[in-house]
Amino acid sequence: MAVTLKDVAERAQVSRSAVSRTFTDGASVSEKMRRKVEKAAQELGYSPNALASSLTTGRTKLIGLVSNNFHNPIFLEVFDRFTRRLQDRGLRPLLVNLSDETDPENSVRMLRQYSVDGVVVASSTLPPGFAKAFRDAGVPVVHSFGRSSSTPQVHVVGIDNVECGRMAARTLVARGYNKVAFMGGPQTATSTQDRCKGFTSEMEAHPEITATHSFAEDYSFEAGRREMLRLLQDDPAEAYFCGDDVLSIGALSAIREKGLQVPQDVGVIGLNDMEMARWENIDLTTIHQPIEQIVNSSIELVAAMLDEPDRYPEARIFPCHVVERGTLRPQKT
Repeated sequence: MAVTLKDVAERAQVSRSAVSRTFTDGASVSEKMRRKVEKAAQELGYSPNALASSLTTGRTKLIGLVSNNFHNPIFLEVFDRFTRRLQDRGLRPLLVNLSDETDPENSVRMLRQYSVDGVVVASSTLPPGFAKAFRDAGVPVVHSFGRSSSTPQVHVVGIDNVECGRMAARTLVARGYNKVAFMGGPQTATSTQDRCKGFTSEMEAHPEITATHSFAEDYSFEAGRREMLRLLQDDPAEAYFCGDDVLSIGALSAIREKGLQVPQDVGVIGLNDMEMARWENIDLTTIHQPIEQIVNSSIELVAAMLDEPDRYPEARIFPCHVVERGTLRPQKT
């Protein structure tokens, strides 16, 4: 039989309400009473019932962690960090897959069924309307990896994707490439749009260099491989800025499948600096996205909103930098 709150009260010779207050955050209980109750609970092996506690406090401590990028290996790293950090704060993550969802209101209804205290939208490809729908429904929400803005409608934590596009372009120019290209993810994704915008705007300052762009179906290995195979059929570029690392790894597979060498024949630079990018057989030159800082800041914001739900929306944008590895030729001296 499971040990109950009543059992603890009888062992500690206190009231049930005293036991309940001891295990309720912020409740008033003397230090002497707390020690007595905790000692009895430890002896009996009692653990507070989270569901019963939520009925008392009105809080579930559930945080909806929603995304649509489950096929992208980078999000294994992202979800690992999110779940660990939430649990460290005594919060419980509820992982939700929105890969086939197109209506933000459906997502709001689904999360409300679980009485979540807050939501983190962890995606650069879901439209901004998804995060806004939670805000409009009165649910504390943070959009991680969202689009940067000087006037955000919800809390946004991420990077400046336009600047990342410029950074990639400057890197390819410094390597002396005469023909470069951007190979993005889905054209509808704001991250793709902004990275392409930054890349093309920077290349406009170098009319002597031919610059083009194209888009893969999604941010996945197979999509990157298919798009690169298509590009290699007819007058390919000397170097490509791929929309993220998993696209880049797919592109590298296609390049090598065609008997070409990297970086001697074709250069590649990615974005994210995911763990696979560091593998010896991949060794991808890429732009580092500070995932740990983004995750920690997102959790800090959503936790703060539990006590201050009307907190004014802010955008926290973290800087990125190029990580030199082996898929671009050396910089010109």
